[in-house]
Amino acid sequence: MQDSVMKAWWDSSHMAGANAPYVEELYEAYLEDPQSVEEAWRQVFDSLPKVEGTQLEDNHTTIRDQFRKLASLGPVARMSSAPATSTGGSDEKQVKVLQLINAYRFRGHQHANLDPLGLWKQDRVRDLELSHHSLSESDFDTVFNVGSYAVGQETMSLGDLFKSLNRTYCGSIGAEYMHITDTEQKRWIQHQFESVQAKPEISKDEKRQILKGLIAADGMEKYLNSKFPGAKRFSLEGGDSLIPMLKGLISEAGTTGTKEVVVGMAHRGRLNVLVNVLGKNPSVLFDEFSGKHDESLGAGDVKYHAGFSSDFATPGGNVHLALAFNPSHLEIVNPVVMGSVRARMERRKNDPNAVLPITIHGDSAIAGQGVVQETFNMSQTRGFAVGGTVRIVINNQVGFTTSKTEDTRSTQYCTDIAKMVQAPIFHVNSDDPEAVLFVTKLALAYRNKFKRDVVIDLVCYRRHGHNESDEPNATQPLMYQKIKKHPVPRQIYADQLTAEGSIEEREIERLTDEYRAALDHGACVVEEWRPMTEHSVDWSPYLGHDWDVDYDSAISVEKLKELGEKITTYPDDFKLHSRVNKLYQDRKAMVAGDKNLDWGMAENLAYAAIVDAGNAIRLTGQDSGRGTFFHRHAVLHNQTDGACLIPLQHLHDKQGKIDIYDSVLSEEAVMAFEYGYATAEPGCLTIWEAQFGDFANGAQVVFDQFLSSGEAKWGRLCGLTVLLPHGYEGQGPEHSSARLERFLQLCADHNWQVCIPSTPAQVFNMLRRQVLRPMRKPLIVMSPKSLLRHPLATSTLDELAEGVYHNVIGEIDELNPDNVKRVVMCSGKVYYDLLEQRRKNEQTDVAIIRFEQLYPFPQEECAQIVANYGHVKDWVWCQEEPQNQGAWYNSQHHFWQAIPDGAHLRYAGREAAASPAVGYVSVHNQQQKALVEDALTIK
Repeated sequence: MQDSVMKAWWDSSHMAGANAPYVEELYEAYLEDPQSVEEAWRQVFDSLPKVEGTQLEDNHTTIRDQFRKLASLGPVARMSSAPATSTGGSDEKQVKVLQLINAYRFRGHQHANLDPLGLWKQDRVRDLELSHHSLSESDFDTVFNVGSYAVGQETMSLGDLFKSLNRTYCGSIGAEYMHITDTEQKRWIQHQFESVQAKPEISKDEKRQILKGLIAADGMEKYLNSKFPGAKRFSLEGGDSLIPMLKGLISEAGTTGTKEVVVGMAHRGRLNVLVNVLGKNPSVLFDEFSGKHDESLGAGDVKYHAGFSSDFATPGGNVHLALAFNPSHLEIVNPVVMGSVRARMERRKNDPNAVLPITIHGDSAIAGQGVVQETFNMSQTRGFAVGGTVRIVINNQVGFTTSKTEDTRSTQYCTDIAKMVQAPIFHVNSDDPEAVLFVTKLALAYRNKFKRDVVIDLVCYRRHGHNESDEPNATQPLMYQKIKKHPVPRQIYADQLTAEGSIEEREIERLTDEYRAALDHGACVVEEWRPMTEHSVDWSPYLGHDWDVDYDSAISVEKLKELGEKITTYPDDFKLHSRVNKLYQDRKAMVAGDKNLDWGMAENLAYAAIVDAGNAIRLTGQDSGRGTFFHRHAVLHNQTDGACLIPLQHLHDKQGKIDIYDSVLSEEAVMAFEYGYATAEPGCLTIWEAQFGDFANGAQVVFDQFLSSGEAKWGRLCGLTVLLPHGYEGQGPEHSSARLERFLQLCADHNWQVCIPSTPAQVFNMLRRQVLRPMRKPLIVMSPKSLLRHPLATSTLDELAEGVYHNVIGEIDELNPDNVKRVVMCSGKVYYDLLEQRRKNEQTDVAIIRFEQLYPFPQEECAQIVANYGHVKDWVWCQEEPQNQGAWYNSQHHFWQAIPDGAHLRYAGREAAASPAVGYVSVHNQQQKALVEDALTIK
């Protein structure tokens, strides 16, 4: 019992590990002036054991050695060791030996043999030298206790220990893990490394599989080079170990229960992975190089952006593989992969071991791209965790033409960014494929055990330029002189195996010839490839539909009241904030029919109706539970104990799942995550909400490269809904515009919907339509701010029950069409400004049409309304945004088509401007008044 208490104390102690120097400094300060250190530390130092017969202050060296010994001893030795009472030479050297072991654990990676080219100039690390610890070769025959050094014996001679430490920590693997604060994780990694001295026994069959992988990697590149010389392929040559590495990782994952693997990677080595890991038919790839394509597949993309899916046979059963499609924005695919994995994992009962994410990075990209940090930061959060990711860096030591470390990053290693989440990092020399396989298995075991990210830094080189048409000698002459003379990994490993008698040269020749013949034949070259049966979602119900497809959207007022009562009910002892309580009392009145529904109630009712029907909802954003504008309150907070309640989760036992998360403060990574989630889960209403609409700027790459064009380029369907608060209320440039013009500019090929709902009933039916209609297209919503509480922006239960989203809404006042001389067309909040001013003016000669969907443009619905005004020649488009923004320029051609022949169309709104809005409320009000008057005044 005493030992376990002491162990627990030490595990949490500030005196452990790397903090020993800090403790020593504090103690020196304490000796000089006890009041100079914090009270907590004074108590620690006051309680130190007294050395018999002396004053504590007179034996500073002795006490410091006690701290050193405690800081360096392993857990067993620590718990059995009493504080040193002697300063004899043997005791001092024992402490130094334990410090030496600790130094190798901390810094051995800095002397590891990691660079296949031998170009790295490593700084001298004095901590790894015997002399630094007052030891020398004359002590080699002396036997010391090795503490927690996990070699299976308690004592070793210093000579044997020194050799063992160098084999373990300074060979082909450099392990960085001592930055991890969790003691269990550190000890687990120590045991894995030290028990086999980082070089476990490997069977002949495993060696043969490694060699076959290297033969395939090398053979594929040489074949492409001979058939298509000079064509861009972003060769893997130099990083060939990636192929046996991935195959070994997937095979090992299958034995531990993994059912799906999702891979994200950029260009380097992608074609090799497609053919030699996922089993893409080489003849299909060769056709792509030859320029052949199926015109029915849409716009298409370059071959090194393409994704692929297949099944892969492992000893534990078939595993489904998915290589994610991704564009040239190197690291943006990482959060997309995470989102896809999260959806798959939830389908498999939230078992993180069932789905494995693998991301493959470039060395310059992982250090240089900010989305990497964002994705790491999400890795352990409640709404975005995926049970850890195996992250592999193809570290070819050069980014495009930049190879100097001081130009590519500010840290020693490109992988240092991973330390922000205390991920272990295993650097490995790619020319030692057995070491690569060892760290691969270790990484997977760590991920599965601790459910955290782990990084493998595959240190290699790039045999050609950034692409095969580049000339790398122009910018890296010394590196490429070395590369030219350096044997390929296949040759190095083949020579090693023949030298040790593991395989004969004629067998190597046979394997090489067989692979070449398979490529010539054009058939799949992956023995483990299997036809797809393990994929867990069916997209067929969503294929082949157009916008006007029929779907059942009917819902009764009685059902709405029933749902309304459930989502406004909470336990009696659940104390709400006074403002939230008032809001919920109002909602109860809305359910009873005593008040019209506001936006927040209609939106929550939409969610209730969706999950009531068995569909799922996932809503994320920086303030999504409450709502940025204090309107949603789907997540309630008990003012007594801080407990949370989501009434939408408690409708009935058979309802669909609903998750609402306040996300990390990110746009790019979070929205990319939600895109990935939506592409893997068609049955879920997946929503990302920006805090303010213009915050979406931070995720522009996701809109441009994925959401707007993913279907055209890759055939990837996605039903992601994006809520972007938009509206001019005088809040300044950055809180007004969601940049509607940018989304309209991207509209083509019916790629997505752009909607601007203006009533609670409209948002209710728009959200339900997105789920119920059997097609999956992204939905971009310019959602309101001031309309959330606008007295005119209300709806009745009957209007919700209608079940129809109106893409265009005609005149609502009782105007005689024959008396109308002008028709004003508009969208969004400005409609209410126009309506109120027209009523104030008591005008009957101006009709107002509002467009609730700008794309796809509702031509037929619009024509039915416009038919009432065939005689009107004066047509106006009115918008709040400046003329060069908003809908005017990008939708004007639709407006011209909509108005009667011979009619004239003009613009009413703010003048063109560089800024989205002015920063002064007074100026805003003047502009708003002027544009409304301009739209309504007939001269």
